[in-house]
Amino acid sequence: MTTFVLAGGCFWCLDAVYQRTRGVHAVISGYIGGHTSNPDYRQVCSGTTGHAEGVAVIFDPQIVPAEVILDMFFTVHDPTTLNRQGYDVGTQYRSAMFPLDDQQRKQFIAAKDKFASFYTNPIVTTIEESKDFYPAEQIHQDYYSANQDVGYCRVIIDPKLAKVRKYYAQWLNEA
Repeated sequence: MTTFVLAGGCFWCLDAVYQRTRGVHAVISGYIGGHTSNPDYRQVCSGTTGHAEGVAVIFDPQIVPAEVILDMFFTVHDPTTLNRQGYDVGTQYRSAMFPLDDQQRKQFIAAKDKFASFYTNPIVTTIEESKDFYPAEQIHQDYYSANQDVGYCRVIIDPKLAKVRKYYAQWLNEA
C-alpha cells in the first residue's frame, strides 16, 4: 500500500473522488501543514492554525498507478488559484502536496511539471514538509456519500465527479 497526502481545497471533494477509485483502500479527510496540535474543523476554518484541509489516500499501486492518483488530483481542483477553491477562500483551502519520502517528492514534482502545460496560469500547488496529519471529525469522512442532496455537494462536488467520470472512468468503481 502507498499513502499520498494531498490538499486541493475542501477535503470533501477529493474524498468523494478517491472513495470511488478502484484500488483505493481508504480515504481519510483531515488537517495537515499547520502548527496547532489536534485542531478541530472550526479552528482550521478560522485560518489561524496553518493547516490545510487534506486527504490521506491509501491505495494499491498494483491496481491504480500512483500517476493516476496524481493526475486525478490535478484534474479535479484548480491548482492555479492561491488559497482558494471556488467559494472557499483561505490558506486552509490551498493546493498542496505532502510527500512522505524523497521518492514521493520526486513523483509530486513530476506530476506538477506535467500539468503545468495544461493550465494557462501558473500552478501554485506547494510541495510542503509532511507534518502531523490529524483525521477530521467523523462527519467529514466520506461526506459526499451521506450528503449527496446537500447544495454544496450538488453545486461543487457533482461537477468534479462528472469530470473524473469523463477522463478516468476506467479507474472508477462506478458503472
